[in-house]
Amino acid sequence: MALTTERLIAHLKETLQLEGEVEADTPLFSTGALDSVAMVNLIAFVEEAAGVQVRAEDVTLENFDTPERIARFAGRA
Repeated sequence: MALTTERLIAHLKETLQLEGEVEADTPLFSTGALDSVAMVNLIAFVEEAAGVQVRAEDVTLENFDTPERIARFAGRA
């Protein structure tokens, strides 16, 4: 199943209770918007929603800093 940017943003707002505007290009980790506990929860969501396995070496700013990057990563993982 594909993980869309919109579905990911909804999860960030509802489940992880990320406040403020969240857009496809909103930086999540480089700005400190999400902490390490939220990251673990986010990875679990990505794995379940996209049916992929996220390895430790996959968790980089290039792959996980914005909702758009996360969705793109999940689509090719």
